[in-house]
Formats: sequence, C-alpha cells, structure tokens
Amino acid sequence: MTSDSLFEAFAPLAAQVPHEIVTHSLVKDVVLPGTAGRSSTRPTKIALLTLDNGLDHTKPTTLGPNTLIELGRALENLRERAILGEIDAVAVTGKPYFLVAGADLSTVKTLRDPSAGEQMARLGHAAYDLLAGGLGVPTFAFINGVALGGGLEIALACTYRTVSAAAQGIGLPEAFIGLVPGWGGVWRLPRLTGPEAGLKVMIENPLDNNRTIGGKEAFALGIADALFEPADFLERSLGWAASVLAGEIVVERPHAVEPREDPAVTKRWAAAAAAARAFVAAKTSNAAPAPGKVLDVFEAGATASQAESAELEVAALTGLMQTPQFRDTVYAFLDLVQKRAKRPAGAPDPKLARPVTKIGVVGAGLMAGQLALVFARQLKVPVVMTDIDQARVDKGVGHVHAEVEKLLSKGRLSADAANRIKALVTGSVSKAEFADADFVIEAVFEELSVKKQVFAEIESVVKPECILATNTSSLSVTAMAEDLAHPERVVGFHFFNPVAVMPLVEIVRAPTTDDAVLATAFILAKALKKTAVLVKDAAAFVVNRVLLRLMGEVTAAFDEGTPADVADTALAPMGLPITPFTLASMVGLPVAQHVAESLHTAFGDRFHVSTNQQALVEAGIKGLWAPTSDGGHEIPAETLAILRFGDTPSTSEQVLTRCQNALAEEIGLLLAEGVVAGPEDVDLCMILGAGWPMHLGGITPYLDRVGASERINGKKFHPEA
Repeated sequence: MTSDSLFEAFAPLAAQVPHEIVTHSLVKDVVLPGTAGRSSTRPTKIALLTLDNGLDHTKPTTLGPNTLIELGRALENLRERAILGEIDAVAVTGKPYFLVAGADLSTVKTLRDPSAGEQMARLGHAAYDLLAGGLGVPTFAFINGVALGGGLEIALACTYRTVSAAAQGIGLPEAFIGLVPGWGGVWRLPRLTGPEAGLKVMIENPLDNNRTIGGKEAFALGIADALFEPADFLERSLGWAASVLAGEIVVERPHAVEPREDPAVTKRWAAAAAAARAFVAAKTSNAAPAPGKVLDVFEAGATASQAESAELEVAALTGLMQTPQFRDTVYAFLDLVQKRAKRPAGAPDPKLARPVTKIGVVGAGLMAGQLALVFARQLKVPVVMTDIDQARVDKGVGHVHAEVEKLLSKGRLSADAANRIKALVTGSVSKAEFADADFVIEAVFEELSVKKQVFAEIESVVKPECILATNTSSLSVTAMAEDLAHPERVVGFHFFNPVAVMPLVEIVRAPTTDDAVLATAFILAKALKKTAVLVKDAAAFVVNRVLLRLMGEVTAAFDEGTPADVADTALAPMGLPITPFTLASMVGLPVAQHVAESLHTAFGDRFHVSTNQQALVEAGIKGLWAPTSDGGHEIPAETLAILRFGDTPSTSEQVLTRCQNALAEEIGLLLAEGVVAGPEDVDLCMILGAGWPMHLGGITPYLDRVGASERINGKKFHPEA
C-alpha cells in the first residue's frame, strides 16, 4: 500500500466519529470465467471489492469517514496493482441484500462545523474519483441490493454496472433528507438516463414519500447495463464482465446523453428542470431548501465538467448540512422513523402477544374493504367481512377482489398470490362467522351507540380470548367497552386513509385494556408493515386532534372575514402537502364537521365549529373550491351566496402565527395529559399519519424553531436543540 496516501489528510475528520460502524472494503482476486485457457500470458483477473460491515442484514452497510478512508486506501492499493499488471479490472459489490445504504446519518449529523461538512463531501469525491477512471483499469459495480445515496453514487462512478432483478431500494433520496447527492450523482445520473428520468430519481421519487426503485426499473432507466436474476447474480455478473473486457460484448446506452455536445439535449435539460421546479413548488411550497439546491447543481451541470459540478456539490452539501431543515430532517428520519418507530414507547412485552389466525371485519364499506385487503395480503390469514344485508356484503367482498385484480394488472402481485388473497376474503350477514376469530375490528359508522351495539353483538359470539378492536378516529374506546362483560379485550386500532399507503396505526389503550391485548395489537401492526404508536384514550387521539385544531384556526379566520385564498395559503411556509380547504374536501366536509363537533364537545372553544362549513354540508356541497378554465380555482357564486362572514379579516402572516400558536398550545396540552410518551411520538404520528413534512422534523421542532413553543408554553419541546 502506498505510504503517501491522499486519504491521510482526512484522518482528523475520521477521529471525530470514533464510534462509526465501519463498512470494510474486503478485496479478493477472481479469475474471470472462460479466460484461464486463453493464449495470453495469464488469465484475466478482476479484484472484487466487497463492502461489508460484518453484521447481518438488519444492520445496513453505510458510509462514514472511516469507511470512506478505508475504501480510498483499498482503491489506491488496487491502482498500484493495476500499474504492475496484476489485475485487469476492479468490481465493487456488497454483502447480501446491500450494495450500500448511503451515508451514515448518525455520523453526518454530528459534523456541525462547516469545515467538517466540506471535508466529508471532498472525502467522498476523492474515493469515487478513483473508481471513475483513477485506477487505470475498467471498474464494475455489481448492484446486488439496496443502493441509496452514496451507495448508488459508487455504482454511478464505475465504468459499467449490473443489477440484480431482486434488488430493492435503489435511489438518490438526498432531496428528501435535506441534502444533495454530493458525490457525483447529480452530474452522472442524468447523463446515463436522460434528464427527465434523472430528475424523477433525484426529485420526484424522494418527494413522493421517499419512493425508491427496484433492479428491473433501474435497468429500464439505463442506470445499469445488464440485469441478472438473484440466484446466480455474482457469477453472471463476473461472466458478463469477462465478455466486456474481452470485447465480446459492446455496451450500448440508448438513454445516455451529453448536454454539452447536443443543443437538443440542452433544451431537454432546461425543460426537465423547469418541470421539476414546478413539482417542488407544488409539493413543498419551496419551504425546503434541498430540492432547489439539487436543481441548481443539475442546471449548472448542463455546461459544467464533472470536476466543476463536484465543486458545486461540495458547496451545496456543506451549506445544507448547517441548515435547521437538515437537522430536523435527520431527527425525523433517523431518530423517529428509523429508530423510535421500531421501539414504540410504552409497548408491552411482545412475548405476551396471542396468535392471530383469523380476522373478522365488521362492515363492508370502503374502509372495511381496505382493512380486509391489508389483513389478507400481509397476514395471509382468513378474513371475514359482515354487514347488515347480503347486497352490502357482496359489494364489499367484490370491491376487495377488484382491488386485488388491480394489483395483479400492475404486476405487484403474481396470479397465484392474487388467487390466494381473494380466497382468504369472504363475507357473511351473520356475526356467528366470528366464533373462531382471534381479532375482530369494527369499521362502522362513527357513532358511539352504533359501535357499542356492534361490540355487544360480537362479544356474544366470539371466544373469550378474541380481541375486539375499533378503527374509530375520535370516539372514546373506554365508552365503547364499558358495558361489555370483558372490557379488557377492547383496544383502539386506528388506521389512516388510504390504508395501504399510510404507515401509521394509533394503538389506543383504554384504562381496562390488558397487556396481552395491547401486545397482540403491536405485533399485528408490525406484521402489517405499519408503525404503531401507543396513545392514551382521549378524544381524537393525536393526528386528528392536531389536524382539527389547525384546520379549525384556518376556518375560523375565514369565517371572520379573511379572504379564502389568504386563509388557505397562509400555511405555505410550513410546506404542508395539501392546503386546509383541499384537505377538508378530501376528507369529506360532513366527516370534518362531525369530528370538529366532537372535539368542541370534548375540549370546548379551542376547537372551532364553522357555521360556513355546516352550511356547505347542509347544501350538499363537497368543497369550497371549484376549478376554473385557466387551471385555477374559485368559490362559485352559488356557494358564496350561502356563506356569511365577519368583519375582522386577518393577513396571511397573522393566520400563520395564529396557527403556530394554536398548535403549540394543543400539543402542550396533549403532552400534559399524557396522551403519548413525548413530543417525539407526536412528531412520528404527524409524519406517518398526516404526511407532515420531513424537513420540518415533524411538528414540534418546527414550533420550537419559529418561537411558538416559547411564546405559548414558555419553553421549547426539545430544549437540547
């Protein structure tokens, strides 16, 4: 190994993170298949570098300073061996299921000094530049699994790439976590895929709930040059590499472009950037800085060299690492979604959980159908739906089967899997079908008396250990259970709509709910691939309580005389995924009004009940806005005629401050009541149950940052920040 390694200069940076879990660079020489008997003096030899942290698949490989330094030194050694003629190529792959899952965010978040952030950015470029031509021999990336952020950028830096058909989790999610792809991705990716597909991976997918792609899509987009099945992926990749090196395969890249050489591509580049900026504005109201920075670097890359683009990436990455949005995003993504979500506060010992081999769903409407489908698809156990007549039952079961057919047509289910799921979901008009069920959940009309009647009927037919769950969004679980012979078997199990997409389940513990029931609910949520948060039985629990307080303040400002556009767009600086009036129409004005009335009853005047919204409900109007011919929206004259307003309008800034203060007050009260264990659970609920922006850190860091927490409660929710 060279004694004057370029990477010695980065040793002080590595010393700042002594507890990094290092992903090691393990190198072995491989004689490529079919080359041993050739007439050349020796067979073709490739140095296979495997990235491995020595842990199982539950501990992804990541990139921190110590990891990158070891990788750089290993590559420097391979450069010397290539010069000596000992190897003909270098290939990089990963441990099972992973190439690399990206930068080690737990490490990155500790680098608060701008100079350390810059060093981290330059360290990655120093290592990757070796793969991108600095070794003197061709380089290959064998993408065998997850390749996120810096992991995908390793592959992009190589000369050639193969990908496994089973690989999942491929993407550049930096815009989602508050950064830019800082190690060459912004420049290299769109040159392989074309600018439109490149921005889909760098902008659209990250801002669409951090979507990633699989191996087949990566190949179709042009990210990889060859696609192989997982059973013999490494062997096939090595054989393919041998053929490429021998000139038997000439790699063609039909999607590849170079904007510096083609004016038509330059125009595509600009058009793609403009479309992406419009997408970012619609998704975030430009409240998050990272997506705009990605686009800045992308646009400059149309005329910049790779080295020039690298300098822009370093500058952008260094600046973004110092922003509060990045720190809030890391808190939300790493501390909450990646850590706290996996260890729910207050969850009982999972060993207490009971087996669930049959599910009952009371109701056959749209929500009940969504529940039946997710139970059957994820748990693979029989699910029986009931309703008051056969027509409703048939319609509900038919809806589930139709949804399965849609999944089949989209290639998300095999024909065998689709048939099995449809066979698992059946219906009946008799609740006697629940006699051998282990878990029965009701999804009937949101009226306490109706739900109490349903539970009484179920209790009379189910076995003693059967758990009774409610999907209520706002009603008292305690009240539902109070007249039962065994109230300890009742638990709240509140999903969010659409059930298949929204990852949160609020698990509601009533005072009588026993630990075995609660433990079963948590295990069930995990099996459904949902994140469960334990909440105390209090009106509307967490998500709906916080959302309705927010929406109540906006509708109150509107009722007082604030113009509709001002009231509806006042929260744009928060970067929320949807405006309050649009959300109300999506939820359904009758539902929104009903929940507002319930919360007003429970908590008093803090929760505004809008007379204007009630007027819309009574008139059968589904929403305030109607589209206009020019793509905008307006309040139709007939709608405006039934509305009545006060004479105390507010400015946009006043509405925003009013909402910030109300949120700080409501969350402070919610925590004082012990509804959840801490502000982290409020944030987790709002991120996963309401789509609250990750760059805000959920909600409480945002309220701390804008001063609302101290204005209203006299202290921050997170004083350590």
